[in-house]
Amino acid sequence: MKRCLLLFLWCAWGISLLASAWSGRFPSLEPLLRSIDAAMEEHTRYVDIREQRIRGLKLREQVRPVSSRSYFSGLDSIYLEYRAYNCDSALLYLRRGLQWAEEYGTAGDCLSVRLKQVYHMASAGMYRESSDVLREKVPREAVPAALLPDFYYSCYKLYDEMVRYTQDEDFRRLYAARAVCYSDSLQRVLDASSPLGLERKEHALRLAGRWGEALAVNDRRLVGLTSGMPEYALVAYQRALIYGSMGNRAEEKRFLALSALTDIRLAIADHASLWDLAHRLYEEGDVERAYRYIRFSWQETSRYNARSRYLQTSGILSLIDQAYQTIQDRQALRLKWSLVSISVLVVLLGVALSFIYRQMRRLSAARSSLEYANGQLRLSNRIKEEYIGRFLNLCSTYIDRLNTCRRSAVRSGGRQDIWVADHTREEELKELYANFDEAFLKIFPDFIEQFNDLLTPEERIVPKSGELLNTELRIFALIRLGIDDSATIAKFLDYSVNTIYNYRAKVKNKACCPRESFEAYVKAIQ
Repeated sequence: MKRCLLLFLWCAWGISLLASAWSGRFPSLEPLLRSIDAAMEEHTRYVDIREQRIRGLKLREQVRPVSSRSYFSGLDSIYLEYRAYNCDSALLYLRRGLQWAEEYGTAGDCLSVRLKQVYHMASAGMYRESSDVLREKVPREAVPAALLPDFYYSCYKLYDEMVRYTQDEDFRRLYAARAVCYSDSLQRVLDASSPLGLERKEHALRLAGRWGEALAVNDRRLVGLTSGMPEYALVAYQRALIYGSMGNRAEEKRFLALSALTDIRLAIADHASLWDLAHRLYEEGDVERAYRYIRFSWQETSRYNARSRYLQTSGILSLIDQAYQTIQDRQALRLKWSLVSISVLVVLLGVALSFIYRQMRRLSAARSSLEYANGQLRLSNRIKEEYIGRFLNLCSTYIDRLNTCRRSAVRSGGRQDIWVADHTREEELKELYANFDEAFLKIFPDFIEQFNDLLTPEERIVPKSGELLNTELRIFALIRLGIDDSATIAKFLDYSVNTIYNYRAKVKNKACCPRESFEAYVKAIQ
């Protein structure tokens, strides 16, 4: 038993260490998601910051000479602010930059702006326009060596985007082949240590399934980047793609969340991380949060106003929206049934309250009847006791008259008459007390037991054989009937007042209750 307990404790400790290590290696996603929720609430403030920055650039542009190179650089700065914020405005400032280049700049300036147009139009889903500019305005032989990386990257971007959205399989294969061709050409002219060179190397390693090497390249790209930089959002998103290819969902979601958080705080409307994260949350059943994220992402897509972004988000938006509406419908149905249940309970409660009210009325009526009956009983008892008292008074009067007759007989008659008178009086008193005892015990059948309960056990009073009550019990029987005057009691029992007083005092001394309360307890005997 002891060995089993020790084994259990060791296992529990080991599991705890593994859980701690696992949680340390894979931090909880929830704090990041809460940060995203908070950033979404503050989104208007982040947009205002970007708008103020753009207004500042435009104000500086107004004071520069139109023909100056600084004016051209200012147009490019405004384009860069709009590039991930508003597609139409970005294209507008590219056109203005092209106008300046055609009027004041060099052929290289024109080619540089046109290559940006090709790239931006391809990213926005304007494939026909991008292809026309590339074919008609940017001949390969006219591109200088310094712009070859931009040329090949723009060409690659155009055909890579077209592969994703064409519906024809033959064209898809054609575009894929051209994308690979331009990607290879790009690799030949790129500086491998440049930001774009590292990005393309990481991309190739990821597609080749060499994920460890891809992560190592991504680590190099992350050096020097912070969450407040737009480059960080891109590199974090591409790291999430590596983890997604590896099947590491926890790290994929974490870097998608880091990228999305940076996008929101920098008011970057052209983003993919948030709707990818929404898709992952939807797959895991967090439909409500996924719905909020995809709706926010859709609003940002509308602000950015690029055709390709609408196509990218519409599918997952429809899927999540349908799931969210299903949940809402279920909640509405549950609410409906809850309301029905509550209504039924209210009706049942009303019926129960009505029944209880009727029962209470009946109970109140029964209580009133009982109180009335008790009142009548108490009145009857008072009348009974009053008439018993009157009867006893009459008996006392009768005894007095007998005594008067006896005294008259003694004065007028002989010895025989005296004896007859005394004998008759004794017999009548004996009969009177017997009748009293019998009547009293019929009214209070438990009087003797209850009276003795008021006395100490060794001092209890028990009538002799043939007696119902003795003198002591008879005195307190009279007190129970409300006759507590010693003179009246003495007259009825044919004793002196002192004798009655002594009897009363003697019995009180035997009481187990307070002496001064004894007679009150006697009067309460039922």
